[in-house]
Amino acid sequence: MKVEFRVATLNDLDLLTTSRIEVLRAANKLDASTDMANVEKESYNYYKKALEDNTHYAILVMENDKFIGAGGVSFYSVMPTYHNPSGKKAYIMNMYTSPDYRRQGIAYKTLDMLVKVSKERGINQISLEATEMGRPLYEKYGFVKMESEMELV
Repeated sequence: MKVEFRVATLNDLDLLTTSRIEVLRAANKLDASTDMANVEKESYNYYKKALEDNTHYAILVMENDKFIGAGGVSFYSVMPTYHNPSGKKAYIMNMYTSPDYRRQGIAYKTLDMLVKVSKERGINQISLEATEMGRPLYEKYGFVKMESEMELV
């Protein structure tokens, strides 16, 4: 198996968008009949802007020319705090490995690349949302469940 991990560019907008929809369908258990046209359009626009302004970094995992996985990290700023004087944060998302390629270290390597690029940018506050399937990977890497955050629903 010849697996290539490569940084996505603006030339990859269609593949990034397609893979995003694939990830969302898998994570939310949505079948092909679920209309994702608006999410697809907005995801394309997001990737275009974020890759241009360097607020998103994405890894595509390919075997030959076949898409087999992905991961991304968004960079953003909040007001500085005592624990995060720069206010810089990173949010890992869109982690995915095709079912036939799971349990081979692909997701771990993708995650490691995303964490490293975040740290190279001086960001130490890195978070993510985990599915039940992904939780063991993130815990193995060192992520811990956050107890203090809340969300308005």
